[in-house]
Amino acid sequence: MAPSLSLKTYLTLARREPLAWSPNLSRDRDKALIWLHCAEPGHYRELLQLGQRLQKQRGGCQILITQGPDQPRMTDLPEGVLSCNCPSENPLDVAKFLNHWQPDVLIWKGRWLRPSLLSGAQKTGVPMVLVDASEPAIENKSLRWIPDSLRATLDLFGRIYAVDPASAFRLRRILGPQALIDDSGALQEDNPALGCVETDLEDLGEALKGRPVWLASYLHKGELEAVLTAHRASIRLSPRMVLIIVPKDPLDAGAVLTACEDGGWRVSLWDNGEMPEEKTHILLAEDARELGLFYRIAPVSFLGSSLVSGQGGSNPFEPAALGSAILYGPGISNYLEAYSRLAKAGAARIVKDADTLSAALASLMAPDKVAKMVHAGWEVVSEGALVSDRIIDHLNDAMDQRGIS
Repeated sequence: MAPSLSLKTYLTLARREPLAWSPNLSRDRDKALIWLHCAEPGHYRELLQLGQRLQKQRGGCQILITQGPDQPRMTDLPEGVLSCNCPSENPLDVAKFLNHWQPDVLIWKGRWLRPSLLSGAQKTGVPMVLVDASEPAIENKSLRWIPDSLRATLDLFGRIYAVDPASAFRLRRILGPQALIDDSGALQEDNPALGCVETDLEDLGEALKGRPVWLASYLHKGELEAVLTAHRASIRLSPRMVLIIVPKDPLDAGAVLTACEDGGWRVSLWDNGEMPEEKTHILLAEDARELGLFYRIAPVSFLGSSLVSGQGGSNPFEPAALGSAILYGPGISNYLEAYSRLAKAGAARIVKDADTLSAALASLMAPDKVAKMVHAGWEVVSEGALVSDRIIDHLNDAMDQRGIS
């Protein structure tokens, strides 16, 4: 397909950009290459998981993940995943990049589009999809003025997956009713449910039978005072309530135990094989690997590392997948998108201090309110899995049609 006039204008003007790209890694030419591009910093985890699912199904593929030239390098990637920054929008830089990598499929995530890079990829015949599409825009600010350039760039994708029906409607207004736009929903991290030992679940469930329970997971030591204050307020309303604490750092367990005992709390130590007794106020566990058990036991979970700054929060899909309503603080920068989706659905509620945490716990003593939050969390988790399935099915078909093994 010949580029439109607007795209030709863009490519001509983009030649003014300085050449900036040079290869620093190489691919295995005997394996297909899945190219992932994350156009928004910090939102690559779900994209990477999608690529890994496709890799697993195809067998023997490599993964390349890229981002914009000015974004910080990704440092926590799994072994074997290649990464580099994108070239400039100069078509000569783009050609150098594509000739070096020769990708077999492209999954582009996020708002910001790079017409020169996408046009070059489309010319090679590589299957291309845009995921998490909402309000796309041309990344290069100086060239956004070119009429119709956004439509021409969006038209390069074989299929577009919108985050919601409203976004799909806006995209169809740009591209026309014939465009292949799927309003499947937002891509999210695939989080297999945390496991647990069934006998532990039975024994702990029996020990806590009839008692209200809440959990503070990944608790930072700076949050302990707020959590204990909220627990004291909750016990005034429900004297048999039990709090389960799992510190973020297992080495903090000793200090947590000391603080609890100094405050007059009766504590059972899970790692010492102790089950909560009738007079137990707090069950303390050191190992976060037990959270699969505790999320199943506790109808309400406060996700720690979120009331103190600089910690970034913890993964909210873990409790959502196991039927626990979510409370969290404002410091969730590492999982902002996930919390936003769950909060919007009514599955998670933000708290800011001991008082708001106490109020939230008091409100959630009503079983029907907890049930609504839990159901909403299940729906968000289930929808995310369906989105990934639809994208994977399409890409498998596209790669099969090209004879890519």
